[in-house]
Amino acid sequence: MPNMFGTDGVRGLANRDLTARLALDLGDAAVRVLGDSSGTEEEHREGRRRALIGRDTRVSGDFLASALAAGMSAGGFDVIDAGIIPTPGVAYLTSELNVEMGAVISASHNPMPDNGIKFFAKGGFKLPDKKEDEIEAVLGKDWDRPTGAGVGRISHDISTATNMYIDHLVSAIAPIAPDKTQPKPLKGLKLVMDCANGATSVVAPEALRRAGAEVLVINASPDGYNINKKAGSTHPEQLQAMVKASGAAMGVAFDGDADRCLAVDEDGNMVNGDQEMGILARAKKREGKLKHDTLVVTVMSNLGLKLALKDMGIATVQTNVGDRYVLEEMLKGDYSIGGEQSGHVINREFATTGDGTLTALTLCNEVVKSGKSLKQLAADFPQLPQQLINVPKVDKKAAPTNAKVQDAVAREEKLLGTTGRVLLRPSGTEPLVRVMVEAETQQQADEVCQRLAAVVAEELAI
Repeated sequence: MPNMFGTDGVRGLANRDLTARLALDLGDAAVRVLGDSSGTEEEHREGRRRALIGRDTRVSGDFLASALAAGMSAGGFDVIDAGIIPTPGVAYLTSELNVEMGAVISASHNPMPDNGIKFFAKGGFKLPDKKEDEIEAVLGKDWDRPTGAGVGRISHDISTATNMYIDHLVSAIAPIAPDKTQPKPLKGLKLVMDCANGATSVVAPEALRRAGAEVLVINASPDGYNINKKAGSTHPEQLQAMVKASGAAMGVAFDGDADRCLAVDEDGNMVNGDQEMGILARAKKREGKLKHDTLVVTVMSNLGLKLALKDMGIATVQTNVGDRYVLEEMLKGDYSIGGEQSGHVINREFATTGDGTLTALTLCNEVVKSGKSLKQLAADFPQLPQQLINVPKVDKKAAPTNAKVQDAVAREEKLLGTTGRVLLRPSGTEPLVRVMVEAETQQQADEVCQRLAAVVAEELAI
């Protein structure tokens, strides 16, 4: 199965593309690549080598978790099954419990029939491409597996893992005082929360309530089949209506594995990831915690965000699309915050990956501390009108080198000047090119995008 690992692990239709056998083999291969196989049987028996598994609420997660754990334990690892827990919870616990690796069974915002498996290395960081290639290279190959006391055990410790993670989240905005009391910084804030019937259906409501907020919760009754179904960050309509009807100050919506969060202001207007990052970066700068006065963004982030931040004395560093590339740049340049327009925000002060519940907590905290509404805060980061057209059935690899395409891009960029931009991005999984244009007006964005899409379709047609 070539190129098994995509931008976020192995993903596909559960029990068709992603089978129990494949999960077993992935567990078997992962312990060989990510674990230290040395040591005596006595050391193994004492649990020196450990792995952590968590999953979202999809029904297929049951058999996939069992198979993945079987592969790991057969390879000599003691496995802690944390049950249903957000992806960033697994990343945090992988670091906090000092286990050799973590694994998440989730397909994030994808429909329920899909599922996926992604790994975290020791310390809670997503794997680099090289390590994924190594896992794929040994997949399904026989080896000298341990026997006797060398094989691992599987334990289930759901409540402890969940509570450790919730404690960590709340402490980000409400550190426990020396007298063991915990402040309630969100007291008086009323918000609506859409949990997408996903992995944070227990975690997020509890964390926000512990921090003092009054929380109205929707779509937090997972049954194995309703994850992301007309709910969460990909379907915010119900949340928008609920915020307006309830008179709440704001709303937040998560995806299935809760590594991202989008917000809604008091009027029901969406606040996207760019605006969230702007609000949180400015807050960090004010507190002296924005390292190098820089925010890391991707090429998809709106030019409006960059222009607004520039006026605030905050620089931006740009990466390719994908949270792993954002994190790589953050580690390379020692930056404290970065993320994507989709609401995937990485706050390195508290996390090694994007964490939707953490984003919700810190965003709510800034609303309270600033004394401003979310609508007022978001208005400081206006979004330029944007248009995106996917051009199918084209030679996507030729886009950067085709002379007529590049000439057309240059002409349109000159027309837009400093208040707009053009982005041509080949799809990572399909034979198409994404044409994105930002401009001062929606009409201009639409017209430029349509002209460029026509050139791409004609010049790069297969």
